[in-house]
Amino acid sequence: MAGKRDYYEVLGVTRSSTADEIKKAYRKIAMQNHPDKNPGNKEAEDKFKAAAEAYAILSDKEKRAQYDQFGHSLGGQGFQGFEGFAENFGGFSDIFGDLFEDFFGGARGGGGARRARRGADLQIGFSLTLEEVLTGKETVLEIPRLEICADCQGSGAAPGSKRTPCTDCRGQGEVRVSQGFFTLRRTCPSCHGEGEKVEKPCPSCRGQRRVKKTRKLNIKIPVGIHSQSRLKVAGEGEAGEVGGRRGDLYVILEVKDHDFFERRDEDLVCTLMVPFTTAALGGEVECPTLTKPKSVTLHPGTPSGKVLKLKGEGLPHLQNPDSRGDLYARVEIDVPAKLSAEEKKLLSALAKLRGDKVETRKKDFFQRLKETF
Repeated sequence: MAGKRDYYEVLGVTRSSTADEIKKAYRKIAMQNHPDKNPGNKEAEDKFKAAAEAYAILSDKEKRAQYDQFGHSLGGQGFQGFEGFAENFGGFSDIFGDLFEDFFGGARGGGGARRARRGADLQIGFSLTLEEVLTGKETVLEIPRLEICADCQGSGAAPGSKRTPCTDCRGQGEVRVSQGFFTLRRTCPSCHGEGEKVEKPCPSCRGQRRVKKTRKLNIKIPVGIHSQSRLKVAGEGEAGEVGGRRGDLYVILEVKDHDFFERRDEDLVCTLMVPFTTAALGGEVECPTLTKPKSVTLHPGTPSGKVLKLKGEGLPHLQNPDSRGDLYARVEIDVPAKLSAEEKKLLSALAKLRGDKVETRKKDFFQRLKETF
C-alpha cells in the first residue's frame, strides 16, 4: 500500500526489537500524542492513530510475522486502518489497558457506590527545647479534625429522612463520558461517587456525614529526638466515611536553638569564657551543662581555643537512651575591658618583668574627656 509508513519506523524500533521494547515505544508515543493532552492538534492525533495501528499489528506475534513477510500488502489483502483494527480487536480496552492506568490512575471497573473511604492523615507541628530533648516530654495536643456526626451516625440524613439512589448515575457512583475515541468512567458530579442522595440533609453536618471537632491527645515525646523527626500516632487522623478507617496523625518536631549550646547529633558544643589569670596560672572553672554546672580543671598556660571534653554531658541517643553524647567546651580567654589603678600597676610590673611591650603613655586631657563621655 503506497504512502504508508513502515510500522517499525512509526514506533521508532527495529525489526529485531523485542515485544517489551515495542510496547515501551508505543506507550511513550501514545502518552505524548494522546488527544486529551493535545486538544485540536491534528498532527498529534495522526501520530496517535498511526502508533496505535502499528502497535496492534506488531504486538500480535502472528500478525507481526505476516507483516514481516508481506509488508502492508499482506498478499494483496492489506492491513486495515485505525478504525478497522479498533472494530476487529473488540475496541480499545485491550490495546490501551495499560494506557488507561497511566491517564486515569488505574480506576477501571464497576460502580463505586457507597465505597468505604479512609480518613485523611493529619499533620501538626510541635517545638521543644534541648532540655526537653534530654529528659523527654509528655504534652497534650489539641487536634482539630473531622469526626463522624453523632446526630445522623454518619449517614448525612436528617432523622426520619433516608438516602435514595442517585438518578444521574443510577446508584453506580460513576457516569460515562465520551472523550475523543474513548468512553470513560468518572465520578458522578451529582452524588460525588456516593451512588445515593439525601432526601433531607442532617442539620448538624449539612449532609456531609462528618463535623469538625477538637480532640485533646496525650503525646509522649521520646528523649534524643531530632528536628524534623516525625511521630506517627496511628488512627488519630480524621474519621473515615461509609465505614472507612481513620487516618493517622503525624507530629512534626522542631528543636529550638539554644542560647548557649550548639547541637551536633548527640554532642553539645559551647564557648567557655575563662579569666586570663586562671588560664595563665591554672585552676578550677565551672562549665554550664543542660542540668547543673560542672567543675573543670584548667592546667597552667591553657591557651584560647583549647577544647575541653565533658564526657556523657551531651544528649541521649534516640535508639539507646542510656547512652549519651559528650559536651565540648572551647576555651576563650576573658580579657577585662577596664582595669583598676591597682590592677594596672600589677600588670605593668608583670609586663616589665616579662619584657613585654605595653602602652605606658599617659593620656592627654582630650583623650580622657572622650573616654569619659
